[in-house]
Amino acid sequence: MNPTSTLTLTNDLSELARLAQWLTTFGQGQGIEEKTIHFLNLALDELVTNIIHYAYPDGQTHSFTLELRRADDRVEAELIDDGIPFNPLEAPEPDLDADLDSRRIGGLGIHFVRQTMDEVSYRFERGQNRLRLVKRCTGA
Repeated sequence: MNPTSTLTLTNDLSELARLAQWLTTFGQGQGIEEKTIHFLNLALDELVTNIIHYAYPDGQTHSFTLELRRADDRVEAELIDDGIPFNPLEAPEPDLDADLDSRRIGGLGIHFVRQTMDEVSYRFERGQNRLRLVKRCTGA
């Protein structure tokens, strides 16, 4: 049986500190090396920030969940929200060679997520955005 943990968050930036602590606690409890948890935290911080800023344009308080599971040699995370449908994987790759003044705004965050995770997938199902991340463990 693979250990699973679920965290319910609200669309408030103060939740990012709670997210980081939860990830650290899960990682320590599952013997996951700090480097893996660090990369997961950076990616999830970016994605949760995007949910907080863009998924709920009505300005009301909403909640969404993050499921985390240790599966053999990897950690799987799934962000689930009922905000506006948005597939971040359809965002165009940023032009990293362009000078800063001519770069398009946005896109660097999801680029970073794609580069640091081993798998990233998205689906919209039953009124929910479901973004799944997989990070292989490098040790322990």
